[in-house]
Formats: sequence, C-alpha cells, structure tokens
Amino acid sequence: MNVPVDILRFNTCGSVDDGKSTLIGRLLYDSKSLMEDQIEALERSAAITGGGQINLANLTDGLRAEREQGITIDVAYRYFATPRRKFIIADTPGHVQYTRNMVTGASSANLSIILVDARAGVIEQSRRHTAIASLLRIPHLVVAVNKMDLVGWSEQRFLEIRAQFEEFLPRLDIKDVKFIPLSALNGDNVVEPSAHTPWYVGPTLLGHLETVHIASDWNLTGFRLPVQWVNRPHNPTDPALHDFRGFSGQIAGGIVRAGQKIIALPAGIVTTVKQIWTYDGPVQEAFCPQSVTLVLEHDIDISRGSMLIGTDHLPGASTQLQAEVCWMHPRALQSGRKYLLKHTTHTVQVAVTDIVSKLNLATLEPELAPAELAVNDIGEIRLRAAQPLVFDGYATNRLTGSFILIEPNTNATVAAGMLLPPAEIVKPENGDYVI
Repeated sequence: MNVPVDILRFNTCGSVDDGKSTLIGRLLYDSKSLMEDQIEALERSAAITGGGQINLANLTDGLRAEREQGITIDVAYRYFATPRRKFIIADTPGHVQYTRNMVTGASSANLSIILVDARAGVIEQSRRHTAIASLLRIPHLVVAVNKMDLVGWSEQRFLEIRAQFEEFLPRLDIKDVKFIPLSALNGDNVVEPSAHTPWYVGPTLLGHLETVHIASDWNLTGFRLPVQWVNRPHNPTDPALHDFRGFSGQIAGGIVRAGQKIIALPAGIVTTVKQIWTYDGPVQEAFCPQSVTLVLEHDIDISRGSMLIGTDHLPGASTQLQAEVCWMHPRALQSGRKYLLKHTTHTVQVAVTDIVSKLNLATLEPELAPAELAVNDIGEIRLRAAQPLVFDGYATNRLTGSFILIEPNTNATVAAGMLLPPAEIVKPENGDYVI
C-alpha cells in the first residue's frame, strides 16, 4: 500500500538582501531537487560572471530586472519533494512597495520563513512581514537568522535577535515559532547540520520543514463545499452515467459522509448525501481539502456559487460584511466605491460603506478613520453586498473567510480580504427548509 505524502506550502519573506532567493536555491541544490540542465546553467553563469561561485538566487529570480538589480520583484513558485513530503515554495519580495506581492505569495501558506540578516537584526520589514503572517493566520513561523558566518557564528548574537522577536510576538496571533541559525550561501543548517553551531541543538531548516505538523491546519469542523459546477456526464452508453447529476467542488472545511444530512445555501434546503465520488471512484467519506462530486438524495435546484454545509457549526449569512484587506491597486480605496467580490465560487457586487482603520505596520497599531487606503496598505473596511454572502470568519476557516475584490471595468484584482466573524448565523431549523 502506498503511504500518501502530504504537501507543505511555505513562503519566504524578509528585507532586501536578507538572502531569500539564495536560501531557496540552496534548499533545491542541496536536496538534489534540480535537473541536470539547471545545474549546468548555474555553473555556466558562474563561469561567465567570474569568481566561480554559483549564484543560487538565479533559480528563483527569473525576471531580467530581478537579476540586474539583485532583488526579487515578482512572486516565484518552485516545487520539490523529499521522501517525507512534497513542497510548494513562494519566494516573495522584500521591498515595502511589493507588500501586495508578499500577501499573494503567503495567502495559501502553511508556514512562513522570515529571514533576518544576523548583522542587522530585527528591522521594520521583519516586524511588517511577521505582522502580515499573523494577519493571514499562517499557522507556523520559522525565523531563519541568516548570514551567521558574517558574525562569527556568535550564539550571543542569535539569542539577541530571538529576544528582539519575542518582545513583539505576544502581540500577534502566531503560536508555533521556530528559530534557526544558518548560512544560506554556504549551506550551514539548511539541509545538513553545521559544525559551526555546536551550541544549537535543533533541526536543520529542511528537517523542520519535513516534520512540522500540518494535518491539523485544515479546518475539519463544519462541512463546507462551495459548488463549482453541476456534473452531468450525459453518457448514453453507460447506464450508470445516463441520469448522473452531482455537485462538484473542493471541500473547504469539515468532513462529509455518505448518508449525512446537509443544507444547500442560499436555497436553505436540507437533503442527504447519497454518494461521494472522487477521481479514484466512490468513497464513504471525504474531508478538506479533497475535490469531490456529491450525489444527493433529492433533485434540488442549485448551481455554481451555492454552498453545501453540514447541519452543525453553521456559517454566517449576511449582506453586511466587515473585513481586513490588503489594497493592491495604484488608485486608492475610498468609501462609496463599488466592486465585485469573489468569495469561493460565488461573485457578488459590493459597495464600500466605511474605512474603519489602517494598520500602521511599524507600530502594529491601527490608525482610525483614514480617508483612504493606498496601494500596499492594510486596513479594516465595511462592505454592503447586493446578495447575502454565506461565510465563516477568516480566523475560523481561511478558505471560506477569504475573498478578492475586482474592479468591474478592468477585471483587475484590487484587494485581497479576510472576513471578520459574522454577526448573523444561518438558522436551518425553519421547517420550510426541509424537503
């Protein structure tokens, strides 16, 4: 029997020149996750530029402007695997002006690596990126104290930086934090333990990434299935598929079992799960984040944008929304503007009714009632939707508590948002809901 290998999604962030791209390159290089042609290209580049040292950052800094300036601008995704786990890496920019890119890369991460230059210690960008990781409810954080070779592998310096972080970490909602001293350029404590840190007894970075517990990161309480499409194969040659009608999508929360009662929203109809189909065939139960097709006992009229939920741990349903957003568009956000809000598989028109506050990422304190949110600002806003939205608070469920705002005229994504807990809860006990 094949043992399933889970996937860890993580991002790297930190200030400019802290070594984010080099660290990812070192992970790929030392874990032997590169193709031969990639290694040859790195060696040719080293020969051309002189010095003979491979520039591992070139593995992720793919844009010409990134290589010319020696900075990361866009989000670069890389994939690799070890026998213990598969990995998806998002290399995100360090510049303040690319905060929106960092939010994009971190939005789906299980773990965030905050790189700190051992010489500079904790700076404003360190606090900013840690605060964003907290806002995004990333469950696990690694503080990688890089360039330890440039401070003589000083244990005292490592402890000083850890103490600086521990001063402000209690103000943030991050429960699992690991500190690791390393040198991305030389590979110390990245994949292999370093002889330069006898005072450090913890795992290497890769060792921690392979073993950090992520099974409980998914919300397995309260079944949620946003309907992506109605699955009707219409195969006249196969009697089993001739009248097949199922509702397909990715489970966004909880567990579903054959025979379980569920509610279809916003129709408010209670029905029963008859069958659960996956790519590999029928199963008796499925859980977040599996993709499934549900066949129901009753032939109900729902479509893309509807949500199937369990009868316990109910979500909210309201036209009045409150959310934290990262504004991504050069034109500032102001009250009264109308946008399209895409939430799971549902899109609805909304109007911004109020800008409650803007987060000062230097002090981590809110600034009340700002006139607008400029590009890369993070703030709290109120929205009014044209139709009720079925949702959970982002802190409860990252998949059903997140959304994006779209400018109707250009289809540009202007903001990423995190819904605050709903004030109104769905009440399915109404007898009109039941078939």
